[in-house]
Amino acid sequence: MPATHLALLRGINLGGKNKLPMKDLAAMFAGAGCHDIVTYIQSGNVIFKAASKVSVQLSDTISSEIEKHFGCRVPVVLRTAEQMRKAVDSNPFIKEGVPENTLHVVFLKDLPSPRRAGNLDPDRSPPDVFTLLGQEIYLRLPNGMARTKLTSYYFDSKLGTIGTARNWRTVTKLLELMEE
Repeated sequence: MPATHLALLRGINLGGKNKLPMKDLAAMFAGAGCHDIVTYIQSGNVIFKAASKVSVQLSDTISSEIEKHFGCRVPVVLRTAEQMRKAVDSNPFIKEGVPENTLHVVFLKDLPSPRRAGNLDPDRSPPDVFTLLGQEIYLRLPNGMARTKLTSYYFDSKLGTIGTARNWRTVTKLLELMEE
């Protein structure tokens, strides 16, 4: 039975860069064997159903198709509905009552090694705080995403993987759409 998945694309349709129409993106997913495809906002969030044999190669397939048709290499991070539910339920800052408008999640493509995780500097960007749990980095950014030094590029370089960030409102809305 096909499972519900989420594809999180990094760096598209931001500030006029890497323009990618959602209609074309949805067509790429359909061409790769996905169905019940829904895009959410223009920043590269695609909910779809696919058999495991399709989803296992999908990240590389979609990245290659985007590069072929649009000339830019876009990382694609995948999550199942179950993984998204766990990510939402595991946010340590929610349990502390932190204002939700200060929260973000970086979704990592791969599980970082403990050695690499030890390279992260907890004092890199005060008053910002982060917690790495599995393949998610939970961020509390009181001054917003634009002012932090806790960027996807920082985490990529330290953890040896690729990540893409979403604000908490988007994360919870994506889960809601996945569970409908």
